[in-house]
Amino acid sequence: MQACRVIRAFDLDIILSIGGLAMILETPMEMALGAAKRFRKLRKAKNVTLKALSEKSGVPYSTLRRFECKGEISFLSLVKLTSALGEDRQITDLFSESVPLSIEEVIHGNRRKA
Repeated sequence: MQACRVIRAFDLDIILSIGGLAMILETPMEMALGAAKRFRKLRKAKNVTLKALSEKSGVPYSTLRRFECKGEISFLSLVKLTSALGEDRQITDLFSESVPLSIEEVIHGNRRKA
């Protein structure tokens, strides 16, 4: 079995400061690769093999492998894999309501994503 290679589009992260908040800007590919890396780390922490996760989730082994190596996967397959790992909350919280970060946001009604 061939090992995964992660290729980053840029070696340096771009940092943008807006209103005193620093944000790290990443390309969509960098975000996908980062999510795949975190997913693989979670799977391994739970001591679940690729084969076992594939069988439990119904997602083909090759699809799971491609996701962990390249960050490429359909959303439905990602939902199935996440659920099979018992991490449904990761998906249900994906686009959750915003929560206020300060009393000013409560007063003025401005909210940020949680």
